[in-house]
Amino acid sequence: MFIKPFEWMIAKRYLRAHREERFISVIAILSVVGIALGVGVLIIVMSVMNGFQATMVNQIIGINGHLLVQGTSEGLHDYENVAKDIAAFDGVVQVRPMIQGQVMVTYRDRSAGAVVRGVNPADYAKHELLTPGKDTGLISGDPADFQGDDAILLGEHLARNLGVRVGDVVTLIAPQTTATPFGSAPRMRDYMVTGLFNIGVYEYNANFIFMPLSQAQIHFKMKQAVSGLDVELTHPDIATQVQYELIPTVPPTSRVLSWRDLNASFVGALEVERNTMFIILTLIIIIAAFNIMSSLIMLVKDKRKDIAVLRTMGARRRSIMKIFVICGGLMGMGGTLAGVILGFSLLQYREAILGFLGDLFNIRFFPPDVYGLEALPSQTDPAEVIFTVVLSLTLSLVATLYPSWRAARMDPVEALRYE
Repeated sequence: MFIKPFEWMIAKRYLRAHREERFISVIAILSVVGIALGVGVLIIVMSVMNGFQATMVNQIIGINGHLLVQGTSEGLHDYENVAKDIAAFDGVVQVRPMIQGQVMVTYRDRSAGAVVRGVNPADYAKHELLTPGKDTGLISGDPADFQGDDAILLGEHLARNLGVRVGDVVTLIAPQTTATPFGSAPRMRDYMVTGLFNIGVYEYNANFIFMPLSQAQIHFKMKQAVSGLDVELTHPDIATQVQYELIPTVPPTSRVLSWRDLNASFVGALEVERNTMFIILTLIIIIAAFNIMSSLIMLVKDKRKDIAVLRTMGARRRSIMKIFVICGGLMGMGGTLAGVILGFSLLQYREAILGFLGDLFNIRFFPPDVYGLEALPSQTDPAEVIFTVVLSLTLSLVATLYPSWRAARMDPVEALRYE
């Protein structure tokens, strides 16, 4: 659709405010501001939610692996050979044997349910779990002490609930029983807390205990078996592909589960929240598009005489329609461009802005001890930005169709009758 120079000229003149058109101009400005806010906030929220999701997934995957080869209730036997076979697959970075079971942990007059995970300390030498840190990682204790028969690591929140510190001795009570001359008795053993960890996920910080794999085999009577194998891959997105490739390799009684299978409710909740926010914020752009429509309708009504004169001078209906489409399109483009600039600017300086607001209102946004986040995460998806821009421009252009059609259908004789 070729645009003639006079159509551009008239459209740009109509967008300039004159004294008698101040009200229409205010509505047009509000339309541009509305679209800018909608586009900017949409980019910010989607980027932050992408970053938050990626951070949480990395934290969960980091301790569990991308795939889990799960044995039967009696465990996975001959796991060393199975691990070697799995390690030969493309995309596999590391295979970690582990044992997991439930216990009751007691300290003095306090007790709590917990999950014990037995791991090889060497497999986690470079992992956050054994990396000393102030707010995350091994926040208390020495990684070198996590070895021997009685060493365990407690989650920070679990230790706080029990009143436990590094060096204290706690008792773990397993659900399995031990035969005694007086009958069956719960299996109990004392362990020394050699460290406290915070890996950024409340579920682990409040419920998990880590101990060396060899001791976990004894504690849960697993002999030479393990509960399963954690498989770390080069990228989370290939988990499903490798999952199906591993099925023929593992024992028939075993199951291969991906990180999405293990955290289906969490991933599903994030997706629902993300989609809901996208719909709600898109409504802002839609409302702003309706403001463009209303401002153009009033502009058409105000320019009835101009439209009639143009029609009598030979302007076609198509030209009249294009003039008002250009007006609405320029408002939409201006708002969209301003929104993109606003969104990326606020994302760039988000930490400074949060710091200023926190100091102003004496509030700490996203404290690390609650969210496990040192900074507000952000991960911008170019495809989502392009989609947001296209959506905004499309809604803006659609909003111009009805007012432009009314202007093009106007009868010049009727418009000039009372002039």
